[in-house]
Amino acid sequence: MGRMKTDERPRFRRPGGSAPVTGFTYSAADEEKQRGVRRMKAFATGMLVAVAIVYALATWAERSGAGAWAGYVAAAAEAGMVGALADWFAVTALFRHPLGLPIPHTAIIPKKKDQFGASLGEFVGENFLSSEVVRGRLRAVGIGGRLGAWLAAPEHADRVTAELSTALRGALTVLRDSDVQAVVGEAVTRRADAAEIAPGIGKTLERVVDDGGHRKVVDLICVKAHDWLVLHSDSVMDAVQGGAPGWTPRFVDKRVGERVYKELLRFLTEMRDSPEHPARGALDRFLRDFALDLQSDTDTRARVERLKSEVVGRGEVQDLIASAWTSVRTMIVSAAEDERSELRLRVRASLLSLGARMSGDAGLQRKVDGWVEDAAVYVVTTYRDEITSLITDTVAGWDAEHTTRKIEAHIGRDLQFIRINGTVVGALAGLAIYSVSHVFGG
Repeated sequence: MGRMKTDERPRFRRPGGSAPVTGFTYSAADEEKQRGVRRMKAFATGMLVAVAIVYALATWAERSGAGAWAGYVAAAAEAGMVGALADWFAVTALFRHPLGLPIPHTAIIPKKKDQFGASLGEFVGENFLSSEVVRGRLRAVGIGGRLGAWLAAPEHADRVTAELSTALRGALTVLRDSDVQAVVGEAVTRRADAAEIAPGIGKTLERVVDDGGHRKVVDLICVKAHDWLVLHSDSVMDAVQGGAPGWTPRFVDKRVGERVYKELLRFLTEMRDSPEHPARGALDRFLRDFALDLQSDTDTRARVERLKSEVVGRGEVQDLIASAWTSVRTMIVSAAEDERSELRLRVRASLLSLGARMSGDAGLQRKVDGWVEDAAVYVVTTYRDEITSLITDTVAGWDAEHTTRKIEAHIGRDLQFIRINGTVVGALAGLAIYSVSHVFGG
């Protein structure tokens, strides 16, 4: 077989003329192995030539009356030649036609390459990709305990935390803000439109009023309103006077304005200082009635829904929803990059805690092992045909000539020992047969 340059990278094509397969290459290591094959071929061929010469000389010596020993040597050499030739034919027939003759059942590897690939795929599928084999192997490994012990080491938890942070930053970098904002905005809007909020608001308001949670708000409003009246007395009196009829005297308008202001100030002062003020009770009854209307009154609920749709649909609200993603992303990326951030510290602590639990808790180990086994079995049983077809299609896509050369480079040296052994065994067998025939034949 001619030598192939070590930098030559054959290109193999898939069946049907599809793209070439470049992963199966004839490398420099293959060329080195092929040189070993050639050396063993030369040695085996040399033995064949040697026994042929011995046979010729022994036959000549026997005919020349050299003695009985020449017959024994000639018989051994003759049988050695037969054994060497038979094994040469057998080994050569694996890879090519002997002497280039299209003898049936020769060049087996080039002709049966696709069948070998299919058989290999079936073998792998039946013996390596069965659920029983996968479960047994994974159960023997004890992934839960090993993973727990590995995670319990601080340096490993640090490594996993760093890798998770890198993956998180990469994922957030790949995502386009405009796309995420659109999705978030649409999701929030759809959710708001789908859910009626009035009953929920009504129930919440009812509980707040029953618990007296609104009273602090009322207290705050009374205080602020009283303080505002004290600071803006002139504005209040001017507003009252401005609303008086034009035919009333100005001093009357002034007196009315002052009277209204004083009464309003007195009312707010009493309401501020008296928790049992009638106005507070009226406000409580109003809030309770409003809470019930929110839950049961059709007209009130419809008005709340219309108000909700108007608020959510406003551009300012949509911009606020969209901008929330930018703030969240910036916060997460910053936390992922900072080794001392609360996010990374919590993740690291969680990993260490999980590792400690998994390494010491047999029940948790069994759960993890079960999850891993179930996942692996699902992948194997679901995609077994795809995995085995990968083997079959890959072998089918290899070029027959280069496949033969590569296989011969790997196993051809050992096959040459068949020729050598055939020569030796044939010679011994021929010698034994010749000797037995002479002993018993007289």
